[in-house]
Amino acid sequence: MASATVEHGHGVVTERELWKGGRSPFGISYGKVMMWYFLISDTFTFASFLITYASLRFTQSAAWPNPAEVFSSIPMKMFEGVKAPLVFVSFMTFLLIVSSYTMVRAVQEGYRMNRMGVVKFLIPTIICGIMFLGCQYLEWTHLISEGMTPTHAAAVTKVVNFGQLFFIITGFHGLHVFGGVLLNIWLMVASWNGTFEKRGHYEMVEKLGLYWHFVDLVWVYVFLCFYLL
Repeated sequence: MASATVEHGHGVVTERELWKGGRSPFGISYGKVMMWYFLISDTFTFASFLITYASLRFTQSAAWPNPAEVFSSIPMKMFEGVKAPLVFVSFMTFLLIVSSYTMVRAVQEGYRMNRMGVVKFLIPTIICGIMFLGCQYLEWTHLISEGMTPTHAAAVTKVVNFGQLFFIITGFHGLHVFGGVLLNIWLMVASWNGTFEKRGHYEMVEKLGLYWHFVDLVWVYVFLCFYLL
């Protein structure tokens, strides 16, 4: 039985030729697919943490602390005694938003095969990531000094579960940011050395960009759960 023929591209090909394999119809590389798989699996991990947080909060709603009171101060000596609810964590969020923008610009420069453009926009991305981790260190040490630890509640928190989940979830997110900073440093050095120009593409910038945007997006939900609701 003769094979059916169809119009395809610049000529006519048989049905058998269409199904014999070759270039993926989705136009996406194996590495990018694996990055998406990793991000989806990581989404489930963060979702399980945040669902646990929501469950414990609703079961202890009467005693659950007010975020505006827990995070009412700026954990720096020069602002000691100043009450500015959520100002410090808003600055942390701003850092990640800026880093997301600069990462997008690095990806764009990668598409243009602009080596120095990639480096130029990776530098502020890395700086914002390091500053975010520094702010998280200041916040943790301040809360611990006030008595909130994974095993003890401070006078303002009252509920031990709040501290437990706060340190676990923000710590897990901070670990992702730390990993992202290290990867971006490697990416910047590799770009500077012309590694990706030799490969003929900057797909690695796009893949790590996906990871960095995921980390920033997760922070939006962490910020919403712990600092706003």
